[in-house]
Amino acid sequence: MMSNFSRSTSFSRRALSIESPRVFSIGSPRASSIASPRILAIASPRVIRLSWVSRLFHVLIVIGSLISFLMVIGGGYMFLLPSLGQAILGHDVSKLNNSGNACDVLDGGWVIDDSYPLYDASECPFAEQGFNCLGNGRRDRDYLKWRWKPKDCEIPRFNVQNVLQMLQNKRVVFVGDSMSRTQWESLICLLMTGIEDKNSVYEVNGNKITKRIRFLGVRFGSFNFTVEFFRSVFLVQHGWMPRHAPKRVRSTLKLDKLDDISNKWIDADALIFNTGQWWVPAKLFEIGCYFQVGNSVKLGMSIPAAYRLALQTWTSWIEKMIDTNRTVVFFRTFEPSHWSDQSHRFCNVTKDPLSETEGRDHSIFSEITLEVVKNMTVPITVLRITSMSAFRRDAHVGKWGDNPSVPDCSHWCLPGVPDVWNEIFLSYLFPSRELSSPTNVE
Repeated sequence: MMSNFSRSTSFSRRALSIESPRVFSIGSPRASSIASPRILAIASPRVIRLSWVSRLFHVLIVIGSLISFLMVIGGGYMFLLPSLGQAILGHDVSKLNNSGNACDVLDGGWVIDDSYPLYDASECPFAEQGFNCLGNGRRDRDYLKWRWKPKDCEIPRFNVQNVLQMLQNKRVVFVGDSMSRTQWESLICLLMTGIEDKNSVYEVNGNKITKRIRFLGVRFGSFNFTVEFFRSVFLVQHGWMPRHAPKRVRSTLKLDKLDDISNKWIDADALIFNTGQWWVPAKLFEIGCYFQVGNSVKLGMSIPAAYRLALQTWTSWIEKMIDTNRTVVFFRTFEPSHWSDQSHRFCNVTKDPLSETEGRDHSIFSEITLEVVKNMTVPITVLRITSMSAFRRDAHVGKWGDNPSVPDCSHWCLPGVPDVWNEIFLSYLFPSRELSSPTNVE
Protein backbone atom coordinates (compact mmCIF):
# COMPACT_ATOMS: atom_id res chain seq x y z
CA MET A 1 0.00 0.00 0.00
CA MET A 2 1.25 3.42 -0.89
CA SER A 3 2.43 5.58 1.94
CA ASN A 4 0.31 8.54 2.88
CA PHE A 5 1.00 12.08 1.82
CA SER A 6 1.90 14.54 4.58
CA ARG A 7 -1.30 16.22 5.65
CA SER A 8 -1.86 19.99 5.58
CA THR A 9 -1.49 21.66 8.95
CA SER A 10 -5.11 22.82 8.68
CA PHE A 11 -6.16 19.15 8.65
CA SER A 12 -4.00 18.02 11.59
CA ARG A 13 -5.76 16.95 14.73
CA ARG A 14 -3.64 19.00 17.06
CA ALA A 15 -4.04 17.88 20.65
CA LEU A 16 -3.65 20.62 23.21
CA SER A 17 -1.52 19.41 26.10
CA ILE A 18 -2.63 21.06 29.35
CA GLU A 19 -0.91 20.23 32.58
CA SER A 20 -3.26 19.99 35.55
CA PRO A 21 -2.49 22.69 38.13
CA ARG A 22 -0.92 21.27 41.25
CA VAL A 23 -2.90 21.55 44.50
CA PHE A 24 -0.61 22.70 47.26
CA SER A 25 -1.43 22.09 50.96
CA ILE A 26 -0.74 25.40 52.60
CA GLY A 27 -0.74 25.77 56.38
CA SER A 28 1.19 27.60 59.06
CA PRO A 29 3.32 25.70 61.61
CA ARG A 30 0.79 26.64 64.27
CA ALA A 31 -2.08 25.20 62.26
CA SER A 32 -0.07 22.00 61.79
CA SER A 33 0.43 21.65 65.53
CA ILE A 34 -3.24 22.30 66.20
CA ALA A 35 -4.12 19.50 63.82
CA SER A 36 -1.86 17.05 65.66
CA PRO A 37 -3.78 14.02 67.05
CA ARG A 38 -1.91 14.16 70.34
CA ILE A 39 -3.05 17.68 71.11
CA LEU A 40 -6.61 16.96 70.00
CA ALA A 41 -6.95 14.20 72.56
CA ILE A 42 -8.25 16.80 75.03
CA ALA A 43 -9.99 19.35 72.87
CA SER A 44 -11.00 22.70 74.21
CA PRO A 45 -13.70 24.82 72.43
CA ARG A 46 -10.93 27.14 71.19
CA VAL A 47 -9.01 24.22 69.69
CA ILE A 48 -12.20 22.88 68.00
CA ARG A 49 -12.87 26.33 66.47
CA LEU A 50 -9.29 26.50 65.13
CA SER A 51 -9.63 22.97 63.70
CA TRP A 52 -12.76 23.96 61.76
CA VAL A 53 -11.05 27.12 60.53
CA SER A 54 -8.13 25.03 59.28
CA ARG A 55 -10.44 22.60 57.50
CA LEU A 56 -12.42 25.44 55.93
CA PHE A 57 -9.15 27.02 54.77
CA HIS A 58 -8.10 23.76 53.07
CA VAL A 59 -11.53 23.37 51.42
CA LEU A 60 -11.30 26.91 49.99
CA ILE A 61 -7.84 26.13 48.60
CA VAL A 62 -9.14 22.99 46.87
CA ILE A 63 -12.16 24.85 45.42
CA GLY A 64 -9.91 27.67 44.18
CA SER A 65 -7.56 25.19 42.55
CA LEU A 66 -10.48 23.39 40.89
CA ILE A 67 -11.85 26.66 39.51
CA SER A 68 -8.39 27.57 38.13
CA PHE A 69 -8.13 24.14 36.50
CA LEU A 70 -11.55 24.51 34.83
CA MET A 71 -10.58 27.97 33.55
CA VAL A 72 -7.42 26.55 31.95
CA ILE A 73 -9.42 23.70 30.38
CA GLY A 74 -12.01 26.19 29.11
CA GLY A 75 -9.33 28.37 27.59
CA GLY A 76 -7.73 25.38 25.92
CA TYR A 77 -11.11 24.27 24.60
CA MET A 78 -11.77 27.68 23.06
CA PHE A 79 -8.32 27.64 21.50
CA LEU A 80 -8.62 24.12 20.15
CA LEU A 81 -12.22 24.18 18.94
CA PRO A 82 -11.77 26.34 15.83
CA SER A 83 -8.82 24.22 14.75
CA LEU A 84 -10.80 21.03 15.20
CA GLY A 85 -13.75 22.57 13.42
CA GLN A 86 -11.65 23.17 10.36
CA ALA A 87 -10.00 19.78 10.54
CA ILE A 88 -13.22 17.84 10.98
CA LEU A 89 -15.47 19.80 8.65
CA GLY A 90 -12.87 20.44 5.97
CA HIS A 91 -13.08 24.23 5.87
CA ASP A 92 -9.67 24.70 4.28
CA VAL A 93 -10.28 27.17 1.49
CA SER A 94 -6.95 28.08 -0.01
CA LYS A 95 -5.11 29.24 3.09
CA LEU A 96 -1.59 28.30 3.98
CA ASN A 97 0.52 29.03 7.04
CA ASN A 98 3.38 31.48 7.12
CA SER A 99 5.33 31.52 10.40
CA GLY A 100 2.24 30.37 12.27
CA ASN A 101 -0.06 32.97 10.70
CA ALA A 102 -2.76 32.10 8.19
CA CYS A 103 -1.96 33.31 4.69
CA ASP A 104 -4.75 33.67 2.17
CA VAL A 105 -3.07 32.50 -1.01
CA LEU A 106 -5.81 34.06 -3.14
CA ASP A 107 -5.36 37.53 -1.65
CA GLY A 108 -2.76 38.85 -4.03
CA GLY A 109 -2.10 39.85 -7.61
CA TRP A 110 -0.33 38.93 -10.84
CA VAL A 111 3.29 40.08 -11.22
CA ILE A 112 5.77 39.82 -14.07
CA ASP A 113 8.33 37.05 -13.58
CA ASP A 114 10.93 36.41 -16.28
CA SER A 115 11.52 32.86 -15.03
CA TYR A 116 8.16 31.93 -16.55
CA PRO A 117 6.98 29.97 -18.51
CA LEU A 118 8.05 26.76 -16.78
CA TYR A 119 7.97 24.60 -19.94
CA ASP A 120 7.50 24.66 -23.70
CA ALA A 121 4.24 23.07 -24.82
CA SER A 122 5.78 22.15 -28.18
CA GLU A 123 8.21 19.90 -26.31
CA CYS A 124 5.51 18.23 -24.22
CA PRO A 125 3.77 15.37 -26.08
CA PHE A 126 0.84 15.44 -23.64
CA ALA A 127 -0.17 19.05 -24.28
CA GLU A 128 -3.08 19.23 -26.72
CA GLN A 129 -2.29 21.11 -29.87
CA GLY A 130 -5.45 23.14 -29.33
CA PHE A 131 -4.00 24.64 -26.11
CA ASN A 132 -0.53 25.38 -27.51
CA CYS A 133 -1.19 29.01 -28.39
CA LEU A 134 2.42 29.83 -29.31
CA GLY A 135 2.59 26.76 -31.52
CA ASN A 136 -0.65 27.86 -33.18
CA GLY A 137 0.67 31.27 -34.16
CA ARG A 138 0.27 33.61 -31.19
CA ARG A 139 3.07 36.14 -31.48
CA ASP A 140 3.04 38.07 -28.21
CA ARG A 141 4.60 36.26 -25.26
CA ASP A 142 3.71 38.59 -22.42
CA TYR A 143 0.84 36.37 -21.24
CA LEU A 144 3.42 33.68 -20.37
CA LYS A 145 5.32 35.85 -17.87
CA TRP A 146 2.76 36.36 -15.15
CA ARG A 147 3.06 34.75 -11.72
CA TRP A 148 0.51 34.87 -8.91
CA LYS A 149 1.89 36.52 -5.78
CA PRO A 150 -0.03 36.47 -2.47
CA LYS A 151 0.30 39.61 -0.36
CA ASP A 152 1.62 38.04 2.84
CA CYS A 153 3.56 34.96 1.71
CA GLU A 154 5.06 33.19 -1.27
CA ILE A 155 3.80 30.14 -3.13
CA PRO A 156 6.76 27.72 -3.17
CA ARG A 157 8.64 27.84 -6.45
CA PHE A 158 8.22 24.73 -8.55
CA ASN A 159 11.19 22.41 -7.99
CA VAL A 160 10.65 19.55 -10.40
CA GLN A 161 13.15 17.13 -8.84
CA ASN A 162 11.67 17.57 -5.37
CA VAL A 163 8.15 17.04 -6.68
CA LEU A 164 9.13 13.96 -8.69
CA GLN A 165 10.67 12.42 -5.59
CA MET A 166 7.63 13.19 -3.45
CA LEU A 167 5.27 11.70 -6.06
CA GLN A 168 7.20 8.43 -6.20
CA ASN A 169 4.86 5.39 -5.89
CA LYS A 170 1.78 7.65 -5.84
CA ARG A 171 -1.43 7.94 -7.85
CA VAL A 172 -2.81 11.40 -8.64
CA VAL A 173 -6.31 11.52 -10.17
CA PHE A 174 -8.11 14.45 -11.81
CA VAL A 175 -11.89 14.15 -12.30
CA GLY A 176 -14.02 16.64 -14.20
CA ASP A 177 -14.47 18.40 -17.53
CA SER A 178 -12.07 19.76 -20.14
CA MET A 179 -10.77 22.34 -17.64
CA SER A 180 -9.71 19.47 -15.45
CA ARG A 181 -8.03 17.84 -18.44
CA THR A 182 -6.14 21.09 -19.11
CA GLN A 183 -4.84 21.11 -15.53
CA TRP A 184 -3.93 17.44 -15.89
CA GLU A 185 -1.93 18.19 -19.05
CA SER A 186 -0.28 21.15 -17.33
CA LEU A 187 0.93 19.02 -14.42
CA ILE A 188 2.34 16.36 -16.73
CA CYS A 189 4.21 18.97 -18.78
CA LEU A 190 5.60 20.55 -15.60
CA LEU A 191 6.84 17.17 -14.37
CA MET A 192 8.36 16.15 -17.71
CA THR A 193 10.86 19.00 -17.48
CA GLY A 194 12.71 16.91 -14.91
CA ILE A 195 12.70 13.64 -16.88
CA GLU A 196 15.79 12.77 -18.92
CA ASP A 197 14.36 9.70 -20.63
CA LYS A 198 11.16 11.05 -22.18
CA ASN A 199 10.23 7.55 -23.37
CA SER A 200 9.82 6.48 -19.74
CA VAL A 201 6.68 8.67 -19.62
CA TYR A 202 3.74 7.16 -21.51
CA GLU A 203 -0.04 6.85 -21.63
CA VAL A 204 -0.84 3.50 -20.04
CA ASN A 205 -3.20 2.36 -22.83
CA GLY A 206 -1.29 3.97 -25.68
CA ASN A 207 -4.11 6.46 -26.26
CA LYS A 208 -3.70 9.88 -27.78
CA ILE A 209 -4.98 12.92 -25.87
CA THR A 210 -8.49 13.53 -27.15
CA LYS A 211 -11.50 15.50 -25.93
CA ARG A 212 -13.98 12.63 -25.67
CA ILE A 213 -12.02 9.76 -24.18
CA ARG A 214 -13.21 8.97 -20.64
CA PHE A 215 -9.88 7.87 -19.17
CA LEU A 216 -6.29 8.93 -19.71
CA GLY A 217 -3.42 7.82 -17.51
CA VAL A 218 0.22 8.86 -17.86
CA ARG A 219 2.83 6.79 -16.09
CA PHE A 220 6.23 8.10 -15.02
CA GLY A 221 8.15 4.84 -15.14
CA SER A 222 11.36 6.08 -13.51
CA PHE A 223 9.45 7.17 -10.41
CA ASN A 224 6.62 4.62 -10.46
CA PHE A 225 3.66 7.00 -10.28
CA THR A 226 0.68 7.87 -12.48
CA VAL A 227 -1.21 11.07 -13.18
CA GLU A 228 -4.71 10.19 -14.37
CA PHE A 229 -7.74 11.96 -15.80
CA PHE A 230 -11.36 10.76 -15.75
CA ARG A 231 -13.84 12.66 -17.87
CA SER A 232 -16.95 13.27 -15.77
CA VAL A 233 -18.34 16.66 -16.73
CA PHE A 234 -21.24 16.61 -14.23
CA LEU A 235 -19.77 14.19 -11.63
CA VAL A 236 -23.23 12.56 -11.43
CA GLN A 237 -24.65 9.91 -13.76
CA HIS A 238 -25.96 10.91 -17.19
CA GLY A 239 -28.62 8.55 -18.52
CA TRP A 240 -31.00 8.16 -21.41
CA MET A 241 -34.65 9.16 -21.40
CA PRO A 242 -36.62 7.29 -18.72
CA ARG A 243 -39.91 5.57 -19.58
CA HIS A 244 -43.05 7.71 -19.84
CA ALA A 245 -41.04 10.94 -19.77
CA PRO A 246 -42.34 13.94 -21.76
CA LYS A 247 -41.20 14.10 -25.39
CA ARG A 248 -38.88 17.02 -24.74
CA VAL A 249 -36.83 14.85 -22.34
CA ARG A 250 -34.11 13.05 -24.26
CA SER A 251 -31.79 12.32 -21.34
CA THR A 252 -31.44 13.05 -17.64
CA LEU A 253 -28.85 13.77 -15.00
CA LYS A 254 -29.43 11.44 -12.05
CA LEU A 255 -28.63 13.89 -9.28
CA ASP A 256 -28.71 11.23 -6.56
CA LYS A 257 -26.25 8.88 -8.28
CA LEU A 258 -22.56 9.53 -8.83
CA ASP A 259 -20.99 8.77 -12.19
CA ASP A 260 -20.76 5.03 -12.89
CA ILE A 261 -16.98 5.25 -13.25
CA SER A 262 -16.60 6.59 -9.70
CA ASN A 263 -15.38 3.22 -8.41
CA LYS A 264 -12.18 3.81 -10.38
CA TRP A 265 -11.41 6.98 -8.40
CA ILE A 266 -11.00 5.08 -5.13
CA ASP A 267 -7.53 4.37 -3.69
CA ALA A 268 -5.89 7.43 -5.26
CA ASP A 269 -3.37 9.31 -3.14
CA ALA A 270 -4.71 12.65 -4.36
CA LEU A 271 -8.11 13.40 -5.92
CA ILE A 272 -8.78 16.72 -7.65
CA PHE A 273 -12.40 17.36 -8.71
CA ASN A 274 -14.06 20.09 -10.72
CA THR A 275 -17.33 20.69 -12.53
CA GLY A 276 -19.29 23.72 -13.71
CA GLN A 277 -18.72 24.47 -17.37
CA TRP A 278 -21.48 22.10 -18.52
CA TRP A 279 -24.08 23.34 -16.03
CA VAL A 280 -25.61 25.77 -18.54
CA PRO A 281 -28.89 25.69 -20.52
CA ALA A 282 -27.10 25.16 -23.84
CA LYS A 283 -25.69 21.84 -22.61
CA LEU A 284 -28.77 20.81 -20.66
CA PHE A 285 -32.31 21.99 -21.45
CA GLU A 286 -31.60 23.11 -25.02
CA ILE A 287 -30.51 19.58 -25.95
CA GLY A 288 -33.28 17.88 -23.97
CA CYS A 289 -31.34 17.00 -20.83
CA TYR A 290 -33.27 17.45 -17.57
CA PHE A 291 -32.78 16.47 -13.95
CA GLN A 292 -33.88 13.27 -12.27
CA VAL A 293 -34.09 12.25 -8.59
CA GLY A 294 -35.01 8.63 -8.00
CA ASN A 295 -37.65 7.79 -10.61
CA SER A 296 -38.94 11.34 -10.81
CA VAL A 297 -37.98 13.77 -13.59
CA LYS A 298 -37.73 17.32 -12.23
CA LEU A 299 -38.73 19.48 -15.19
CA GLY A 300 -38.99 22.69 -13.15
CA MET A 301 -35.76 22.36 -11.17
CA SER A 302 -33.27 25.20 -11.66
CA ILE A 303 -29.64 24.59 -12.58
CA PRO A 304 -28.24 25.97 -9.27
CA ALA A 305 -30.62 23.75 -7.26
CA ALA A 306 -29.62 20.73 -9.32
CA TYR A 307 -25.93 21.56 -8.95
CA ARG A 308 -26.34 21.68 -5.17
CA LEU A 309 -28.04 18.26 -5.10
CA ALA A 310 -25.34 16.79 -7.34
CA LEU A 311 -22.61 18.16 -5.11
CA GLN A 312 -24.34 16.77 -2.02
CA THR A 313 -24.34 13.36 -3.71
CA TRP A 314 -20.63 13.80 -4.34
CA THR A 315 -19.94 14.74 -0.71
CA SER A 316 -21.89 11.72 0.55
CA TRP A 317 -19.84 9.48 -1.72
CA ILE A 318 -16.58 11.01 -0.49
CA GLU A 319 -17.59 10.52 3.15
CA LYS A 320 -18.61 6.92 2.54
CA MET A 321 -16.08 5.64 0.01
CA ILE A 322 -12.84 7.62 0.44
CA ASP A 323 -10.35 6.99 3.23
CA THR A 324 -9.17 10.53 3.85
CA ASN A 325 -6.36 9.22 6.04
CA ARG A 326 -4.85 7.95 2.81
CA THR A 327 -6.33 10.19 0.11
CA VAL A 328 -6.03 13.98 0.02
CA VAL A 329 -9.20 15.39 -1.60
CA PHE A 330 -9.40 18.71 -3.46
CA PHE A 331 -12.22 20.54 -5.20
CA ARG A 332 -11.25 23.32 -7.60
CA THR A 333 -13.83 26.06 -8.03
CA PHE A 334 -15.35 27.38 -11.24
CA GLU A 335 -13.04 28.82 -13.90
CA PRO A 336 -14.29 32.15 -15.31
CA SER A 337 -14.57 32.68 -19.05
CA HIS A 338 -14.14 36.02 -20.81
CA TRP A 339 -16.59 36.04 -23.71
CA SER A 340 -17.61 39.45 -24.96
CA ASP A 341 -21.23 38.38 -25.46
CA GLN A 342 -23.77 35.90 -24.10
CA SER A 343 -23.81 33.88 -27.33
CA HIS A 344 -20.12 32.94 -26.93
CA ARG A 345 -19.23 34.07 -30.44
CA PHE A 346 -17.01 37.06 -29.71
CA CYS A 347 -13.73 36.59 -27.87
CA ASN A 348 -11.47 39.55 -27.20
CA VAL A 349 -8.15 38.29 -25.81
CA THR A 350 -6.13 41.17 -24.34
CA LYS A 351 -2.35 41.52 -24.23
CA ASP A 352 -2.18 41.99 -20.45
CA PRO A 353 -4.29 40.89 -17.46
CA LEU A 354 -7.28 43.03 -16.54
CA SER A 355 -6.95 45.57 -13.76
CA GLU A 356 -10.48 44.70 -12.57
CA THR A 357 -12.31 41.39 -12.53
CA GLU A 358 -15.43 42.86 -14.18
CA GLY A 359 -17.62 40.79 -11.88
CA ARG A 360 -16.16 37.48 -13.01
CA ASP A 361 -14.63 36.85 -9.59
CA HIS A 362 -18.01 35.60 -8.35
CA SER A 363 -19.71 32.40 -9.42
CA ILE A 364 -22.89 30.79 -8.12
CA PHE A 365 -21.21 27.41 -8.56
CA SER A 366 -18.21 28.42 -6.47
CA GLU A 367 -20.50 29.80 -3.76
CA ILE A 368 -22.58 26.61 -3.65
CA THR A 369 -19.39 24.53 -3.51
CA LEU A 370 -18.15 26.39 -0.44
CA GLU A 371 -21.54 26.10 1.28
CA VAL A 372 -21.82 22.36 0.66
CA VAL A 373 -18.23 21.54 1.65
CA LYS A 374 -18.68 23.35 4.98
CA ASN A 375 -21.14 20.66 6.02
CA MET A 376 -18.81 17.75 5.27
CA THR A 377 -17.51 15.52 8.04
CA VAL A 378 -14.16 14.80 6.38
CA PRO A 379 -11.36 17.19 5.40
CA ILE A 380 -11.58 18.69 1.91
CA THR A 381 -9.44 21.46 0.47
CA VAL A 382 -11.27 23.88 -1.82
CA LEU A 383 -8.93 25.55 -4.30
CA ARG A 384 -10.63 28.91 -4.89
CA ILE A 385 -9.17 29.86 -8.24
CA THR A 386 -12.20 31.79 -9.54
CA SER A 387 -11.21 35.32 -8.53
CA MET A 388 -7.50 35.01 -9.36
CA SER A 389 -8.32 33.66 -12.83
CA ALA A 390 -10.89 36.40 -13.45
CA PHE A 391 -8.09 38.89 -14.20
CA ARG A 392 -6.62 36.76 -17.01
CA ARG A 393 -8.54 37.70 -20.13
CA ASP A 394 -5.13 37.66 -21.82
CA ALA A 395 -4.48 33.97 -21.21
CA HIS A 396 -7.34 32.30 -23.11
CA VAL A 397 -6.92 30.26 -26.29
CA GLY A 398 -8.81 32.84 -28.35
CA LYS A 399 -8.14 32.37 -32.06
CA TRP A 400 -4.99 30.34 -31.45
CA GLY A 401 -6.66 26.97 -30.99
CA ASP A 402 -6.81 23.94 -33.25
CA ASN A 403 -9.69 25.57 -35.15
CA PRO A 404 -8.93 29.30 -35.72
CA SER A 405 -12.42 29.91 -37.11
CA VAL A 406 -13.94 29.06 -33.70
CA PRO A 407 -12.67 31.47 -31.01
CA ASP A 408 -12.32 30.19 -27.45
CA CYS A 409 -12.55 32.42 -24.38
CA SER A 410 -13.22 29.52 -22.02
CA HIS A 411 -10.13 27.33 -22.26
CA TRP A 412 -6.62 28.44 -21.36
CA CYS A 413 -3.33 28.46 -23.22
CA LEU A 414 -0.57 26.10 -22.12
CA PRO A 415 1.75 27.15 -20.61
CA GLY A 416 -0.41 29.54 -18.64
CA VAL A 417 -2.94 29.92 -15.83
CA PRO A 418 -3.43 26.16 -15.14
CA ASP A 419 0.27 25.96 -14.23
CA VAL A 420 -0.38 28.37 -11.35
CA TRP A 421 -3.35 26.26 -10.25
CA ASN A 422 -0.96 23.33 -10.07
CA GLU A 423 1.64 25.27 -8.10
CA ILE A 424 -1.03 26.04 -5.50
CA PHE A 425 -2.27 22.43 -5.58
CA LEU A 426 1.26 21.11 -4.97
CA SER A 427 1.68 23.54 -2.06
CA TYR A 428 -1.22 21.80 -0.33
CA LEU A 429 -0.28 18.31 -1.39
CA PHE A 430 3.20 18.71 0.08
CA PRO A 431 2.79 21.17 2.98
CA SER A 432 6.32 20.40 4.22
CA ARG A 433 7.49 22.79 1.51
CA GLU A 434 6.94 25.81 3.75
CA LEU A 435 5.86 29.15 2.35
CA SER A 436 8.56 31.75 2.66
CA SER A 437 8.02 35.34 3.75
CA PRO A 438 8.24 37.91 0.96
CA THR A 439 11.70 39.42 0.70
CA ASN A 440 10.69 42.45 -1.33
CA VAL A 441 7.66 44.48 -2.23
CA GLU A 442 6.61 44.31 -5.86
